[in-house]
Amino acid sequence: MSFENNFLQDSIKRFKSYRSLGDKTFEQLQEKDFLVQPSSESNSMAVIVKHMHGNMLSRWTNFLTEDGEKTWRKRDEEFEENESSKEKIIALWNEGWDCMFHALKNLQEDDLTKTVYIRSEPVPVYDAILRQLAHYSYHVGQIVYLGRWVRNEGWQSLSIPKKKA
Repeated sequence: MSFENNFLQDSIKRFKSYRSLGDKTFEQLQEKDFLVQPSSESNSMAVIVKHMHGNMLSRWTNFLTEDGEKTWRKRDEEFEENESSKEKIIALWNEGWDCMFHALKNLQEDDLTKTVYIRSEPVPVYDAILRQLAHYSYHVGQIVYLGRWVRNEGWQSLSIPKKKA
């Protein structure tokens, strides 16, 4: 297997692991938990999911042929707190990930050295993938942290629980 093919497969594997952490967090939450903000300047899990959804659709729709910052994206609206059901939030989560995985699975090895554009900035495809991997892991970490904070002692660890190593 070539380096390029390994890179694509490993990237998909990493993205799936981050999605799974979010999924396992959401399974532990009640609807009201998605709207909790630790402070007025913090984002709720619902807002983080809306932002990731907007980013994923923008970046991965027509990934190789259009700028990753689409004119139809309303980024500022992603950060507005508004009530939404757990079902709607998870539907946004799933739609974003599905869009991304569809784009990644359709890439060919030679696509990795092509150039795409994000906000008019030229970026090699492999770097655009790494950029999004870092971005999504950052936000999934926020989601997991907030989920753990909200659930407190009711939290079921997603890794090795304390004092169990």
